[in-house]
Amino acid sequence: MKAIYAILFLIIPVYWGCKTNNKPIKERLQQVATVSGFKMDGYWVWGGSVIKVDSTYHMFASRWPKKREFPYDYFEHSEIVRATSTSFTGPYDFKEVVIGERDSSFWDSNMAHNPTIHKIGNEYVLFYIGSDFSTMRSGSDKYFLRRVGYAVSASIEGPWRRSDQAIINFESNNPAILQDNDSITMVYRDADLKVSLAKASNYSGPYQVINDDVWGDARIEDFYLFKNGGKYHLICEDNIGAITGHERWGAHLFSEDGVNNWQIYKDLVVYDHDIQYDDGSVLHCNRRERPQLFIDEGFIKGLLTAVYDGENSWCQPIEIFPFVRIRND
Repeated sequence: MKAIYAILFLIIPVYWGCKTNNKPIKERLQQVATVSGFKMDGYWVWGGSVIKVDSTYHMFASRWPKKREFPYDYFEHSEIVRATSTSFTGPYDFKEVVIGERDSSFWDSNMAHNPTIHKIGNEYVLFYIGSDFSTMRSGSDKYFLRRVGYAVSASIEGPWRRSDQAIINFESNNPAILQDNDSITMVYRDADLKVSLAKASNYSGPYQVINDDVWGDARIEDFYLFKNGGKYHLICEDNIGAITGHERWGAHLFSEDGVNNWQIYKDLVVYDHDIQYDDGSVLHCNRRERPQLFIDEGFIKGLLTAVYDGENSWCQPIEIFPFVRIRND
Protein backbone atom coordinates (compact mmCIF):
# COMPACT_ATOMS: atom_id res chain seq x y z
CA MET A 1 0.00 0.00 0.00
CA LYS A 2 2.81 2.40 0.84
CA ALA A 3 4.29 1.73 -2.59
CA ILE A 4 0.96 2.65 -4.25
CA TYR A 5 0.74 5.91 -2.29
CA ALA A 6 4.30 6.72 -3.26
CA ILE A 7 3.53 6.18 -6.95
CA LEU A 8 0.39 8.32 -6.73
CA PHE A 9 2.40 11.02 -4.95
CA LEU A 10 4.68 11.16 -7.99
CA ILE A 11 2.04 10.78 -10.73
CA ILE A 12 -0.66 13.21 -9.55
CA PRO A 13 1.54 16.35 -9.55
CA VAL A 14 2.84 15.45 -13.02
CA TYR A 15 -0.72 14.91 -14.30
CA TRP A 16 -1.94 18.15 -12.72
CA GLY A 17 1.08 20.00 -14.04
CA CYS A 18 0.39 18.78 -17.58
CA LYS A 19 -3.23 19.94 -17.31
CA THR A 20 -2.33 23.40 -16.03
CA ASN A 21 0.51 23.81 -18.52
CA ASN A 22 -1.97 23.27 -21.36
CA LYS A 23 -4.33 25.98 -20.18
CA PRO A 24 -4.66 28.90 -22.62
CA ILE A 25 -3.54 32.35 -21.50
CA LYS A 26 -7.13 33.55 -21.16
CA GLU A 27 -7.83 30.89 -18.54
CA ARG A 28 -4.67 31.81 -16.60
CA LEU A 29 -5.64 35.46 -16.12
CA GLN A 30 -5.98 36.14 -12.41
CA GLN A 31 -8.29 38.40 -10.46
CA VAL A 32 -6.83 41.83 -9.78
CA ALA A 33 -7.25 44.37 -6.98
CA THR A 34 -9.57 47.28 -7.65
CA VAL A 35 -6.73 49.60 -6.64
CA SER A 36 -4.08 48.60 -9.16
CA GLY A 37 -2.65 49.55 -12.55
CA PHE A 38 -1.59 53.03 -13.59
CA LYS A 39 -4.03 55.96 -13.55
CA MET A 40 -3.49 59.73 -13.42
CA ASP A 41 -6.01 62.36 -12.40
CA GLY A 42 -6.65 64.82 -15.22
CA TYR A 43 -5.15 62.58 -17.93
CA TRP A 44 -6.15 59.88 -20.34
CA VAL A 45 -3.59 57.07 -19.82
CA TRP A 46 -3.02 54.39 -22.45
CA GLY A 47 -0.79 51.65 -23.81
CA GLY A 48 1.53 50.51 -20.99
CA SER A 49 4.66 48.37 -21.34
CA VAL A 50 6.46 46.99 -18.26
CA ILE A 51 10.00 45.84 -17.57
CA LYS A 52 11.41 44.66 -14.23
CA VAL A 53 14.79 46.01 -13.16
CA ASP A 54 16.10 44.57 -9.90
CA SER A 55 13.04 44.59 -7.62
CA THR A 56 11.20 47.47 -9.31
CA TYR A 57 8.61 47.32 -12.08
CA HIS A 58 8.88 50.21 -14.56
CA MET A 59 5.90 51.01 -16.74
CA PHE A 60 6.15 53.23 -19.81
CA ALA A 61 2.78 54.57 -20.93
CA SER A 62 1.13 57.31 -22.98
CA ARG A 63 -0.82 60.15 -21.42
CA TRP A 64 -2.53 63.32 -22.65
CA PRO A 65 -4.67 65.96 -20.91
CA LYS A 66 -8.26 64.99 -20.29
CA LYS A 67 -9.80 68.02 -21.93
CA ARG A 68 -11.99 66.43 -24.59
CA GLU A 69 -13.63 63.06 -25.14
CA PHE A 70 -11.46 59.98 -25.45
CA PRO A 71 -9.23 59.38 -27.43
CA TYR A 72 -8.79 62.02 -30.11
CA ASP A 73 -6.44 64.55 -28.50
CA TYR A 74 -3.64 61.98 -28.44
CA PHE A 75 -2.87 62.84 -32.07
CA GLU A 76 -1.34 66.14 -30.95
CA HIS A 77 -0.85 66.00 -27.19
CA SER A 78 0.30 62.52 -26.19
CA GLU A 79 3.60 62.10 -24.35
CA ILE A 80 5.33 59.07 -22.83
CA VAL A 81 5.84 58.79 -19.08
CA ARG A 82 7.48 56.35 -16.68
CA ALA A 83 5.82 55.02 -13.53
CA THR A 84 7.02 52.47 -10.99
CA SER A 85 5.67 49.87 -8.58
CA THR A 86 7.00 47.21 -6.23
CA SER A 87 4.56 44.71 -7.76
CA PHE A 88 3.59 43.90 -11.34
CA THR A 89 -0.08 44.72 -10.89
CA GLY A 90 0.62 48.00 -9.10
CA PRO A 91 -0.63 50.53 -8.29
CA TYR A 92 2.04 52.47 -10.19
CA ASP A 93 3.34 55.91 -9.20
CA PHE A 94 4.21 58.53 -11.81
CA LYS A 95 7.92 59.34 -11.93
CA GLU A 96 8.70 61.48 -14.98
CA VAL A 97 7.96 62.47 -18.55
CA VAL A 98 10.36 60.47 -20.72
CA ILE A 99 9.35 61.60 -24.24
CA GLY A 100 7.69 65.01 -24.54
CA GLU A 101 7.67 67.84 -27.05
CA ARG A 102 10.98 69.00 -28.50
CA ASP A 103 12.31 71.22 -31.29
CA SER A 104 10.01 71.23 -34.32
CA SER A 105 12.79 70.02 -36.63
CA PHE A 106 12.52 66.48 -35.23
CA TRP A 107 10.18 63.70 -36.41
CA ASP A 108 8.63 63.34 -32.91
CA SER A 109 8.52 67.00 -31.92
CA ASN A 110 4.75 67.15 -31.45
CA MET A 111 3.60 63.90 -29.86
CA ALA A 112 4.81 60.44 -28.74
CA HIS A 113 2.58 57.41 -28.24
CA ASN A 114 2.33 53.59 -28.04
CA PRO A 115 5.60 52.78 -26.21
CA THR A 116 7.13 49.31 -25.91
CA ILE A 117 10.23 48.85 -23.73
CA HIS A 118 12.98 46.26 -24.31
CA LYS A 119 16.44 45.50 -23.01
CA ILE A 120 18.74 44.88 -25.96
CA GLY A 121 22.30 44.01 -24.98
CA ASN A 122 23.26 46.39 -22.18
CA GLU A 123 20.84 49.12 -23.24
CA TYR A 124 17.20 49.89 -22.61
CA VAL A 125 15.45 50.70 -25.86
CA LEU A 126 12.04 52.38 -25.94
CA PHE A 127 10.24 52.10 -29.27
CA TYR A 128 7.26 54.38 -29.94
CA ILE A 129 5.45 56.37 -32.60
CA GLY A 130 5.69 60.12 -33.02
CA SER A 131 4.54 63.04 -35.12
CA ASP A 132 5.97 66.47 -35.86
CA PHE A 133 4.03 69.72 -36.13
CA SER A 134 3.66 69.94 -39.90
CA THR A 135 4.02 66.66 -41.84
CA MET A 136 0.57 65.38 -42.79
CA ARG A 137 -0.42 61.88 -43.81
CA SER A 138 -0.68 61.33 -47.53
CA GLY A 139 -4.08 62.46 -48.76
CA SER A 140 -5.05 64.05 -45.42
CA ASP A 141 -5.24 67.67 -44.30
CA LYS A 142 -6.40 66.65 -40.80
CA TYR A 143 -4.02 64.00 -39.43
CA PHE A 144 -0.28 64.23 -38.88
CA LEU A 145 2.01 61.51 -40.19
CA ARG A 146 2.87 58.90 -37.52
CA ARG A 147 6.23 57.18 -37.68
CA VAL A 148 8.19 54.68 -35.56
CA GLY A 149 11.40 55.64 -33.78
CA TYR A 150 13.15 54.96 -30.50
CA ALA A 151 14.98 56.31 -27.46
CA VAL A 152 17.88 54.53 -25.76
CA SER A 153 19.51 54.67 -22.34
CA ALA A 154 22.09 52.76 -20.32
CA SER A 155 19.80 53.15 -17.29
CA ILE A 156 16.07 52.56 -17.01
CA GLU A 157 15.89 55.95 -15.30
CA GLY A 158 17.59 57.74 -18.20
CA PRO A 159 18.81 60.02 -19.52
CA TRP A 160 17.26 58.96 -22.83
CA ARG A 161 18.82 59.70 -26.21
CA ARG A 162 16.11 59.98 -28.85
CA SER A 163 16.67 58.98 -32.47
CA ASP A 164 17.16 61.99 -34.74
CA GLN A 165 15.15 60.30 -37.49
CA ALA A 166 12.31 57.82 -37.60
CA ILE A 167 13.38 54.24 -38.30
CA ILE A 168 10.18 53.53 -40.25
CA ASN A 169 9.94 56.70 -42.27
CA PHE A 170 6.35 56.45 -43.50
CA GLU A 171 2.94 56.06 -41.87
CA SER A 172 3.46 53.39 -39.22
CA ASN A 173 1.90 52.56 -35.87
CA ASN A 174 1.73 49.93 -33.09
CA PRO A 175 5.36 48.75 -33.29
CA ALA A 176 6.21 45.39 -31.73
CA ILE A 177 9.80 44.18 -31.45
CA LEU A 178 11.43 40.76 -31.24
CA GLN A 179 15.15 40.26 -30.70
CA ASP A 180 15.79 37.01 -32.54
CA ASN A 181 19.39 35.79 -32.46
CA ASP A 182 21.42 38.58 -34.10
CA SER A 183 18.52 40.43 -35.73
CA ILE A 184 15.58 42.61 -34.77
CA THR A 185 12.13 41.92 -36.20
CA MET A 186 9.45 44.59 -36.09
CA VAL A 187 5.75 44.33 -36.86
CA TYR A 188 3.70 47.49 -37.45
CA ARG A 189 0.61 48.63 -39.31
CA ASP A 190 -0.38 51.60 -41.46
CA ALA A 191 -3.43 53.87 -41.27
CA ASP A 192 -5.56 51.26 -43.08
CA LEU A 193 -4.43 48.52 -40.66
CA LYS A 194 -2.33 46.78 -43.29
CA VAL A 195 0.29 44.87 -41.29
CA SER A 196 3.97 44.61 -42.25
CA LEU A 197 7.07 42.88 -40.93
CA ALA A 198 10.54 44.38 -41.19
CA LYS A 199 13.98 43.16 -40.13
CA ALA A 200 17.27 44.82 -39.23
CA SER A 201 20.63 43.74 -37.85
CA ASN A 202 20.47 46.51 -35.23
CA TYR A 203 17.57 48.15 -33.40
CA SER A 204 18.52 51.48 -35.00
CA GLY A 205 18.03 50.06 -38.50
CA PRO A 206 18.00 50.21 -41.42
CA TYR A 207 14.90 48.02 -41.60
CA GLN A 208 13.98 45.97 -44.65
CA VAL A 209 10.37 44.94 -45.19
CA ILE A 210 10.12 41.15 -45.39
CA ASN A 211 6.33 40.83 -45.52
CA ASP A 212 4.04 43.73 -46.44
CA ASP A 213 0.74 41.91 -45.88
CA VAL A 214 0.94 39.76 -42.76
CA TRP A 215 -2.80 39.22 -42.32
CA GLY A 216 -4.83 40.45 -45.28
CA ASP A 217 -8.02 38.66 -44.25
CA ALA A 218 -8.93 40.95 -41.35
CA ARG A 219 -8.13 44.25 -39.67
CA ILE A 220 -5.73 43.71 -36.75
CA GLU A 221 -3.56 46.08 -34.70
CA ASP A 222 -1.85 46.57 -31.31
CA PHE A 223 0.77 43.85 -31.53
CA TYR A 224 3.05 41.90 -29.23
CA LEU A 225 5.59 39.60 -30.90
CA PHE A 226 7.40 36.74 -29.15
CA LYS A 227 9.01 33.38 -29.86
CA ASN A 228 8.23 30.14 -28.06
CA GLY A 229 8.97 26.52 -28.85
CA GLY A 230 10.64 27.40 -32.14
CA LYS A 231 7.52 29.19 -33.43
CA TYR A 232 6.73 32.90 -33.73
CA HIS A 233 3.67 34.22 -31.95
CA LEU A 234 1.68 37.43 -32.42
CA ILE A 235 -0.81 38.74 -29.87
CA CYS A 236 -3.04 41.44 -31.37
CA GLU A 237 -6.36 43.24 -31.21
CA ASP A 238 -9.05 41.84 -33.51
CA ASN A 239 -10.24 45.26 -34.59
CA ILE A 240 -13.63 44.44 -36.10
CA GLY A 241 -14.04 40.89 -34.79
CA ALA A 242 -13.33 39.10 -38.07
CA ILE A 243 -11.09 36.50 -36.36
CA THR A 244 -12.53 35.96 -32.88
CA GLY A 245 -16.10 36.94 -33.71
CA HIS A 246 -15.90 39.78 -31.17
CA GLU A 247 -14.84 43.37 -31.85
CA ARG A 248 -11.50 44.32 -30.24
CA TRP A 249 -10.95 41.04 -28.40
CA GLY A 250 -7.37 39.78 -28.13
CA ALA A 251 -6.31 37.25 -30.78
CA HIS A 252 -3.34 34.88 -31.00
CA LEU A 253 -1.65 34.10 -34.34
CA PHE A 254 1.51 32.14 -35.09
CA SER A 255 3.98 31.36 -37.87
CA GLU A 256 6.59 28.64 -38.31
CA ASP A 257 9.22 30.99 -39.77
CA GLY A 258 8.09 34.35 -38.36
CA VAL A 259 7.66 35.81 -41.85
CA ASN A 260 4.96 34.09 -43.87
CA ASN A 261 1.96 31.79 -43.47
CA TRP A 262 0.56 33.29 -40.30
CA GLN A 263 -2.22 31.16 -38.88
CA ILE A 264 -4.76 31.17 -36.08
CA TYR A 265 -3.31 29.64 -32.91
CA LYS A 266 -5.17 26.74 -31.29
CA ASP A 267 -6.02 28.95 -28.27
CA LEU A 268 -7.26 31.89 -30.32
CA VAL A 269 -8.76 34.25 -27.72
CA VAL A 270 -6.25 35.85 -25.32
CA TYR A 271 -8.66 38.19 -23.53
CA ASP A 272 -12.18 39.57 -23.79
CA HIS A 273 -13.60 42.83 -22.43
CA ASP A 274 -14.20 41.66 -18.85
CA ILE A 275 -11.75 42.13 -15.99
CA GLN A 276 -12.33 40.14 -12.80
CA TYR A 277 -11.66 42.00 -9.56
CA ASP A 278 -10.69 40.25 -6.31
CA ASP A 279 -13.80 41.60 -4.55
CA GLY A 280 -15.99 39.55 -6.89
CA SER A 281 -17.00 42.42 -9.16
CA VAL A 282 -16.45 42.50 -12.91
CA LEU A 283 -15.46 45.47 -15.05
CA HIS A 284 -17.08 45.38 -18.49
CA CYS A 285 -14.68 47.54 -20.52
CA ASN A 286 -15.95 49.84 -23.25
CA ARG A 287 -12.58 49.37 -24.89
CA ARG A 288 -9.69 47.07 -24.00
CA GLU A 289 -6.68 47.33 -26.31
CA ARG A 290 -2.85 47.51 -26.62
CA PRO A 291 -2.02 43.98 -25.33
CA GLN A 292 1.54 43.59 -24.04
CA LEU A 293 2.92 40.50 -22.36
CA PHE A 294 5.24 40.70 -19.39
CA ILE A 295 8.02 38.14 -19.86
CA ASP A 296 10.51 37.73 -17.04
CA GLU A 297 13.14 35.07 -16.27
CA GLY A 298 11.97 32.90 -19.17
CA PHE A 299 8.27 32.92 -18.28
CA ILE A 300 5.19 34.81 -19.45
CA LYS A 301 4.00 36.21 -16.14
CA GLY A 302 1.47 38.87 -17.03
CA LEU A 303 -0.74 40.66 -19.55
CA LEU A 304 -1.12 44.42 -19.81
CA THR A 305 -4.00 46.08 -21.62
CA ALA A 306 -5.21 49.63 -21.96
CA VAL A 307 -8.72 50.05 -20.55
CA TYR A 308 -11.48 52.60 -21.16
CA ASP A 309 -14.66 52.33 -19.07
CA GLY A 310 -16.59 55.22 -20.60
CA GLU A 311 -15.29 57.78 -18.10
CA ASN A 312 -11.62 57.02 -17.45
CA SER A 313 -8.73 55.23 -19.12
CA TRP A 314 -5.73 53.49 -17.58
CA CYS A 315 -3.15 50.72 -17.99
CA GLN A 316 -4.18 47.49 -16.30
CA PRO A 317 -1.66 44.70 -15.62
CA ILE A 318 -3.06 41.26 -14.78
CA GLU A 319 -1.01 38.32 -13.55
CA ILE A 320 -0.89 35.10 -15.55
CA PHE A 321 -0.76 31.95 -13.45
CA PRO A 322 0.48 29.32 -13.81
CA PHE A 323 3.27 31.07 -15.67
CA VAL A 324 3.86 30.09 -19.30
CA ARG A 325 7.40 28.79 -19.83
CA ILE A 326 9.23 30.18 -22.86
CA ARG A 327 10.92 27.22 -24.56
CA ASN A 328 13.98 27.76 -26.73
CA ASP A 329 13.60 24.57 -28.79
